[in-house]
Amino acid sequence: MKAESGAPLRADARRNRDQIIAAAKTIFVEQGPDAPMEDIARAAAVGVGTLYRRFPDRETLIREVARDNFARVLTEARAALAEEPTAWDALVRFLRFSQELRLSVQLAMLSPQAEAAIACDPLTGEFRRALLGELETVVKNAQAEGALRPDVGAGDVALVFTLLLRQLPNKLDNIESAAERVMGLMLDGLRAQPGSELPGRVLTGEDLLP
Repeated sequence: MKAESGAPLRADARRNRDQIIAAAKTIFVEQGPDAPMEDIARAAAVGVGTLYRRFPDRETLIREVARDNFARVLTEARAALAEEPTAWDALVRFLRFSQELRLSVQLAMLSPQAEAAIACDPLTGEFRRALLGELETVVKNAQAEGALRPDVGAGDVALVFTLLLRQLPNKLDNIESAAERVMGLMLDGLRAQPGSELPGRVLTGEDLLP
């Protein structure tokens, strides 16, 4: 782990950074991207001065939260490809863990400030490109196995999954259970089995990049 300057962080600085990012994720979910920075510092058990030394403004903190989310999902995607017995199993694991990205998607939807901080960040763009590359690989492998329907591409899968990451109605009794149910429906729709013909052309990962 390195600071913005590229220099390695000391153990205590790295611990403070990790605590602040974890607290920010929780507070952003509860209060939204405009939550007071003081609340985040309190939840992280650090002083406000410590928070601002690590993250001088809200945009920097939002950007680092998004980077952390994307990095975690990318690590899990690569692990799924390496460890799962089939490409279909890897795809399921990849998509289930990718719900970590829900916060980043929702932040961008709820706040123009957050959307700009995430969209304009080159490192987040690199993570997104790498993730779509891993998804391209697992989609093609699952199709080669005969497990995934042949008339879809990584772009199709990513777009359908992005819809699941959007904010679910708060009136639902159990949002996580509802998300799992929709995930099950989505995965069933992706399986190689007789179904309706899809309109339009196959979407690739490149179709979703700027």
